[in-house]
Amino acid sequence: MSNNLRLPDYDLSDVTDVTAPPQLRALANPLRNAILELLLERAATVSELAAALGRPKSTVAHHVSVLVDAELLKVVRTRRVRAIDERYYGRTARIFRVGTVSPADGAEAPYCNNDLATAAAESASAHQADQLSSILRHVRIPREQAREFWTRVLELANDYAQLPRAGDVVYGFAAGLYPTDCPALPEAESAATDTD
Repeated sequence: MSNNLRLPDYDLSDVTDVTAPPQLRALANPLRNAILELLLERAATVSELAAALGRPKSTVAHHVSVLVDAELLKVVRTRRVRAIDERYYGRTARIFRVGTVSPADGAEAPYCNNDLATAAAESASAHQADQLSSILRHVRIPREQAREFWTRVLELANDYAQLPRAGDVVYGFAAGLYPTDCPALPEAESAATDTD
């Protein structure tokens, strides 16, 4: 993990496995994901989150409450302002590790967002402006090696999330690892010498 421990400005676990249905439902909402993303920078009040998101305070307060109930957010400090305790919320972990889990009631949509679909939608204007950097590779590897590689990607994403905040533009970083139906070459034959 990163040596830069300044971000966010509160203590939290590195990784939490998210498995409970209320947690999965909480993560399935784009606005709640935006709240969680903002809180990687620092703890914030509902008012600060509402201002950053351009949404009504009551709407943001509802979504913060859902995240708190799902144990994905917690109050990390309070401040007294004119006889009222102002709550600062923070994440319970830097990374919420979750797979795509389909609901038990037979509904088609999974509880969790496809982050690559979200990134594709977000990156459309950057693609049109020729400001998109991306890469796609396919490799035939064992499942355990894929898990090990994904652990390294999560560490890189954590390092990215801890970069000092500056500049005028928010840059997105997306990564995915998934099985495909892409073709693969057969195993290489042992080194044979051509005798012409």
